[in-house]
Amino acid sequence: MATTKWILDPTHSELQFKVKHLMITTVTGSLKSFSAELTSEGDEFETAEISFKGDIDSLDTGNTDRDNHLKSGDFFDTEKFAHIEFKSTSVEKDGDDYIVKGDLTIKGETKPVKLTAEFGGIATDPWGNTKAGFTLSGKINRSDFGLTWNAALETGGVMVSEEVRLLGELQFVKQA
Repeated sequence: MATTKWILDPTHSELQFKVKHLMITTVTGSLKSFSAELTSEGDEFETAEISFKGDIDSLDTGNTDRDNHLKSGDFFDTEKFAHIEFKSTSVEKDGDDYIVKGDLTIKGETKPVKLTAEFGGIATDPWGNTKAGFTLSGKINRSDFGLTWNAALETGGVMVSEEVRLLGELQFVKQA
């Protein structure tokens, strides 16, 4: 079977992260600039190879002061580490969905992660482009990647949770 290349459609894709703040509410942020591609055997994704690169300077939580703090040396240190990167090591079919394992690099630290990709299907847009859609989800521990800044609270607990939930709506365009 022929190898097929798929490129992310950034106008129909989004990538978010969610972190508990003060241990009582969740703050949501997103990367506004990122790219991804995958190669597959035809339209089957079980043996897909996936790569991703996100521009940390495009991080947006809806609050400029918080965004600047996240980009500082306390967190991502964008002056030294401008990107987040992911490279798959395996993709396994799980019912209609996929378990994607790979190496995630943040702030110079590379760790294995496991993500779930819910397959939305394949469709042809009005311009004849073949597209595949996935809903991505997973969790990481931010301190595994050197994102260790925190503050203890008087009432117990910490300001920012260690667990970060990752969520993505990703649409890929099949390349001719």
